[in-house]
Amino acid sequence: MNDNFISPDFYQIDDLLSEEHKLIRESTRQWVSKSVCPIIEDYAQKAEFPKHLVKELGEVGAFGPYIPQKYGGAGLDQISYGIMMQEIERGDSGIRSTASVQSSLVMFPIWKFGSEEQKMKFLPKLATGEIMGCFGLTEPDHGSNPSGMTTNFKSDGDDIILNGSKMWISNSPFADIAVVWAKDENKRIHGVIVERGMKGFTTPETHNKWSLRASATGELIFDNVRVPKKNILPGKSGLGAPLMCLDSARYGISWGAIGVAMDCYNTALKYSLERVQFGKPIAAKQLQQKKLAEMLTEITKAQLLSWKLGKLKNEDTATSAQISLAKRNNVDMAMNIARESRQVLGGMGITGEFSIMRHMMNLESVITYEGTHDIHLLILGHDITGHNAF
Repeated sequence: MNDNFISPDFYQIDDLLSEEHKLIRESTRQWVSKSVCPIIEDYAQKAEFPKHLVKELGEVGAFGPYIPQKYGGAGLDQISYGIMMQEIERGDSGIRSTASVQSSLVMFPIWKFGSEEQKMKFLPKLATGEIMGCFGLTEPDHGSNPSGMTTNFKSDGDDIILNGSKMWISNSPFADIAVVWAKDENKRIHGVIVERGMKGFTTPETHNKWSLRASATGELIFDNVRVPKKNILPGKSGLGAPLMCLDSARYGISWGAIGVAMDCYNTALKYSLERVQFGKPIAAKQLQQKKLAEMLTEITKAQLLSWKLGKLKNEDTATSAQISLAKRNNVDMAMNIARESRQVLGGMGITGEFSIMRHMMNLESVITYEGTHDIHLLILGHDITGHNAF
């Protein structure tokens, strides 16, 4: 795939970014152009995760960039994290998923809810990609209703005995640790760090996906897995703990979706200027200009939305409903732009020579995971009206 990307910035949003933000964006963008774009179509066609990118993701600081330096992170702000997710998802949603899971769903809960011993043991190695993690919340029968989970553990001396299963888990086939959410004997939800090699813990891979084909997805199976009690996250229990992790991941997705939209818009614009029909470039035709103008409008609105949300995140005042609004809006926006961009390219839009069709398929997962499009609408509705419609 040729990568001659030009980033749209119609409202001079760069003026709102610090010099550090721009440097982070430029370095991440260069890495994506060099390491992701040239190979990603082949890996998507093969339905294979490019494992060699893990080390490079660690090197560019994509794992836990907001984690304090004491624990191996870069200590950056939330806008920096968002910008990195935007640039990585411009390359591929699956590669961004790998970074998001490691950052927001593995490192974040260990940092926020873990003991000092757990933080020092796991976070520095997670930051470099020396070890990889996954997040076990969704179950075969409990997706949008995680409180109904059946994965559970019982106390046994200094250990717990963990049973159950999780499904649709990004990174699970190669993860060294899993942050698993399970109920104790009193039905209280806790986070537990399960380590690769513990007897009875397996991670079968999910095959035959049409979406996120360059991402490794699988299950987590716990068959009387003995886990030391010191692996339980002590700082917070209850459903609110995993939901805080999801808020962080959803925030990153709101930025990542902008990256997909920018890439599709850039591809459509360049193609329309080069493709000649009826004696002139199709960019000179009204209907193509309508598509491009609407794409740019929606990207610009989404950029402002995520930037402001990043400011709120930096101040630690962003609400779950505000994050739901941004995730829902921006992923839907990206899906519409991908679809319109594909039409600009006509038949060429379905080929692997261009990124659009791969982005379209990936977004079908992104609009569902970390809270479905409809669930985010109901979160907003609850916030607006005070009535729970779940």
